[in-house]
Amino acid sequence: MRKSLQYYQDKLDINRDLLLLLLVGGLYFLGIFLSNTFVNIYLWKQSGDYITIAVYNLAIFLFQPATFILAGKLAKKVDRVIVLRLGVTFLSLFFLSVLIIGEDASTYNFLLGSLLGIGYGFYWLAFNVLTFEITEPETRDFFNGFLGVLQSFGGMIGPLLAGIIIAKMTANLGYRTIFTISFILFICAVVSSFFLNRRKAEGSFHFRRILEERRHNKNWNRILNAHVAQGLREGMFAFVITIWVYLITNSEFALGVFNLSLSGLSFIFYFLATKFIKPSMRKKAILIGALILYFSIFIILFEISYLLMIIYAVFIGIAYPIINVPYNSMTYDVIGKAWKAKDLRVEYIVVRELFVNIGRVLSISVFLIAVSIFQAEEIIPWLLVIFGIGHLFIYVFVKDIYLSSPNNKDMMIKDQITDEKNR
Repeated sequence: MRKSLQYYQDKLDINRDLLLLLLVGGLYFLGIFLSNTFVNIYLWKQSGDYITIAVYNLAIFLFQPATFILAGKLAKKVDRVIVLRLGVTFLSLFFLSVLIIGEDASTYNFLLGSLLGIGYGFYWLAFNVLTFEITEPETRDFFNGFLGVLQSFGGMIGPLLAGIIIAKMTANLGYRTIFTISFILFICAVVSSFFLNRRKAEGSFHFRRILEERRHNKNWNRILNAHVAQGLREGMFAFVITIWVYLITNSEFALGVFNLSLSGLSFIFYFLATKFIKPSMRKKAILIGALILYFSIFIILFEISYLLMIIYAVFIGIAYPIINVPYNSMTYDVIGKAWKAKDLRVEYIVVRELFVNIGRVLSISVFLIAVSIFQAEEIIPWLLVIFGIGHLFIYVFVKDIYLSSPNNKDMMIKDQITDEKNR
């Protein structure tokens, strides 16, 4: 496998830890996609209202950044790999809790969301820091692209398999089965993490200093603003589209097919994006992907049917890889060239995640207020149009990011200097 990966990526230096981190990421995505899509449906079938689902997701996005800060402190005191294991362990506990609570899950929606948010916080802090440490600029596009392939593969297999299992079993038994499988997959991820090389911690945790770094580093401020814009879309879209597909079809299997369509296209386009989107093309790719992503909303805005939802899935399945591969790589490159990035990379990751969750929390908070005042069916389309524009604002912010490079002759000199001045 390692030789084939190296051949595919023009014989890049792909080390053992990089492959192990991809394995952990692959198990994570399969476990999450198998069950987490259907947790929203599980809660919906028990409660039948958007507010229950929105509060569950709000709890996730409130506790995730709070845990990121705690995880950042731990990452500077203990091994990063231990923080990764904590995340996977809490994710395992989440699915175990859903199994235990069962038909009363909607009553404990905020508690369950909190537990999942804590798991996400520990997991993604450690995973992002390890990504930064294990990859190099020349292997970063490959890693992000191949991780996207694994994400798409999990998105293809997980929901479809879950939909088949639920369709063939009585509802509660089917849900309990997929939650159990996810629990087992996360246990496997914990075991896999023991083979990663230890990453010793050092230094103090300077969260506030990196938060203030926005004043000195224009690129850092721009990428953080881009992450707020990213979160504005992700907050609402994380659950609304899933609920719509289920309401149209009343079938978990149909929801699995929807995700198969979305992730199948993503699977192909992550391969293509990894291979063909070079650093010089990143901004243009983000713009093209963002335009496709936004205008795809209008496919389902005026008339909703299962066929139109599938067409929508195809378009966003194409758009996300075109955006995410260059956007993620650009984010890590901005951090890599920032002030004291080697010593304070944990803090940079924590602050970045804080900003993306600010966007998510704002989006869901507005959603909760709106559906409390207006009829959900009337206001949700307007909210999709407003918050769906988030990824276009990613381009607005990243288009002025310029990174010093010996191969970049078109560097804007003012930004090459200002990031390190006045220290």
